[in-house]
Amino acid sequence: MSGQDYAGIARQYARAVLAGRIPACRWVRLACQRQIDDLARFKGRSSPYRFNPVLTDASGLRYRPADRACAFVERLCHVKGPLAGDAIKPEPWQVFILTTVFGWVKVDGKRRFRRSYIEVSRGNAKSTLSSAVALYMLAADGEGGAEVYSLATTRDQARIVFGDAQTMVRRDRALREAFGIEVNAHNISIARTGSKFEALSAEGSTLDGLNIHFGCVDELHAHKTRTVYDVVETGTGKRDNSLLWVITTAGSNRAGICYETRTFVTKLLEGLFEDDSQFGIIYGLDDADDWTTEAALIKANPNWGISVRSEVLLPLQAKAMQMPSAINNFKTKHLNEWVNADTAWMDMRSWEACADPALNEDEFIGEECYVALDLASKVDIAAKAKLFQRDGKFYAFLTYYLPESAAEDGRNSQYSGWARQGLLTLTPGNVTDFDQIEAELMADASRFQIVEVPFDPFQATQLSSHMLAEGLPMVEMRPTVLNFSEPMKQLEALVLQKRFVHNGDPILSWMISNVVCHRDQKDNIYPRKEREENKIDGVVALIMALGRQMAPSDDQTPVLDSDYQLMVV
Repeated sequence: MSGQDYAGIARQYARAVLAGRIPACRWVRLACQRQIDDLARFKGRSSPYRFNPVLTDASGLRYRPADRACAFVERLCHVKGPLAGDAIKPEPWQVFILTTVFGWVKVDGKRRFRRSYIEVSRGNAKSTLSSAVALYMLAADGEGGAEVYSLATTRDQARIVFGDAQTMVRRDRALREAFGIEVNAHNISIARTGSKFEALSAEGSTLDGLNIHFGCVDELHAHKTRTVYDVVETGTGKRDNSLLWVITTAGSNRAGICYETRTFVTKLLEGLFEDDSQFGIIYGLDDADDWTTEAALIKANPNWGISVRSEVLLPLQAKAMQMPSAINNFKTKHLNEWVNADTAWMDMRSWEACADPALNEDEFIGEECYVALDLASKVDIAAKAKLFQRDGKFYAFLTYYLPESAAEDGRNSQYSGWARQGLLTLTPGNVTDFDQIEAELMADASRFQIVEVPFDPFQATQLSSHMLAEGLPMVEMRPTVLNFSEPMKQLEALVLQKRFVHNGDPILSWMISNVVCHRDQKDNIYPRKEREENKIDGVVALIMALGRQMAPSDDQTPVLDSDYQLMVV
């Protein structure tokens, strides 16, 4: 085994990142700072954790856990590309990840980190690193009966990491003999320890009941449901030294389990809470970075010049600069940036910059308000948008309603979490309870001066009649291009000018990210969604409220034109 000072390499990397000598985004800097802080914080006999101490394995061999993991990875060879056949030489950023994840142990020698989230652009040797770590957990981690799995939603995706590991072992006779490894068609096994490594997917596999020592979830962003992730997280809980390893590229589904996990990691890195069992690092760009530069590519791709080559990426970057339709795919795959839809409407960085988490609608009691309704009865979300204007700025608050049955069908992994946080109101049964919406609308009328209540007549005939009888100023507003185009443009302009303020509502941010902007020959735009699961109901309600706020004060009915009828929900 190699005698390198891996922990020293990792420290040098972290310090170079923090000193600005290695370009890195905020999340990488925070991950490095966390490690530096932990090294200073966890010292002495009373500390619950130790970093890379000398341990003794079952055979009596003394070792350091971080060094052993890195040395094992270096023992393997690349199996693809121009480096195929060459020994793997972990780069400093990879050494930082390996030493941090494997180096921290509790007093009893068990690992501190039980979950690891690594997000990095395509081409940065994610699968190679994951395959090597999986083999280490199978053969060299000292776990009897280790169950190691590569898991994904499809068989082909699950076999990428497993297949690379198979090839690594097949080409290394000395490795097979040293650990007694057998390579079979569908698994890699070690008979003397009763350990195995298999690829599993949600396609035709029974994932329940697994007793997982190491679970590798590759490309988590592609998971439409949280099923596989939850199975792995539950399965690893049955062992006291297991590891859930997630390594992925960014995606577009901000309602999925990947973005949920990413959000958890970013809050952890920001220090908003502590979780000593979760490791996380995210490679990408900062808000002010110009994605069209080579510097941006270097910053977002830690393996720049190694597995990520300038002669490949620079032409793709130039193509994206000339073809707007290629921008989002390029940003996602090669800059690791979460985008909204394939043809984006809103600049999500600008949207997020408009968030004020301290904003509270109680600050606007007694003020004029436009309240818009976009209603649904079964599978879609019913949305209510309250819009206020003060000192040249607009302030929005959204409320959402969904039948319990729709939340339980598993189409959106976030619904139950949003409901627990009080962000989404679940109404009993399989139909939205309009009586509750009516009651809350009347409560709004007692607190604010409601100027108008624009509503889409679809699904709202009975509710609008009830509210008119109560004296509320109901205004029918059909979702047409002529009704939506100008307020959509106005909302985008307000966001870019930072004259629109929201409270960081994650449901609204998700819906904003789902909106696709289509532009016709007359430069009219209207909101669409690419997939049925990408809800935009809150955005529709917000556009309606802004559209009526923009309308002349003496105009109580919006302009309708049958030539432009287009239902968007």
